[in-house]
Amino acid sequence: MSMGTPNIDLRNARVSARLSQDDLARRLETSKRQVQRWESGTTRSIRPRLARALEITLGTPIEALGFPAVSDGKGGYDIQTTAHAAQPGPLSAARGNLSGIWLSKYEYPSSGRGQTLTGLHYVNLIQHGDKLSVRSLPNASSNPDSPLSMSLEVRGSVVTGTWEEQTAAGGYYRGATYFGCLQMLVDPTGRRMTGKWCGFGSDGEVNTGPWELVYQGAATKATLAEYDRPPAEAD
Repeated sequence: MSMGTPNIDLRNARVSARLSQDDLARRLETSKRQVQRWESGTTRSIRPRLARALEITLGTPIEALGFPAVSDGKGGYDIQTTAHAAQPGPLSAARGNLSGIWLSKYEYPSSGRGQTLTGLHYVNLIQHGDKLSVRSLPNASSNPDSPLSMSLEVRGSVVTGTWEEQTAAGGYYRGATYFGCLQMLVDPTGRRMTGKWCGFGSDGEVNTGPWELVYQGAATKATLAEYDRPPAEAD
């Protein structure tokens, strides 16, 4: 993107997240004018703090939002190296990087339908230090219009935190929001996490079930577009 060219990537990501320019500015603790300057292409510069906040808020690597990699120039925060390393390696004492596109798969009981069902999403995971921010891609749910997000922390090979899913307004659960906790173990390759979730059901009962994440690839502009689709069980 050249100087003065509208930043369509940023605008599309903001719209997909259902945020106005005012909303995004408030989330980033900056001005609406700054957001407008980014989207119009007037400026491509962004401070490391804002770049990190923008990645977490929109669930997308900074380079896929129309900005170059950012560094503070002092050996500090560098999005290119800490936010989306292309080859996550084995974890030891929270080493390695898990950022990228993952296939999320969980099983849950449906008391009304008398069966166990599976929920699938392609998600974009962004790691900053030991914090993991996870958000499903806009069109990448096996149940349409059911976005999924997670706020996780990694300690060695253990990942723990919370999850939330907003069900579709026209679906079986009529727009209900479900949330709970999650704990997983990362395998030695750093490309698979397996564990269990815990949360409440539609009848007020507490449920639990298996959950896994399987690494698909680095979160580039191309892979974000490739995986922005409903997953199939065979994936």
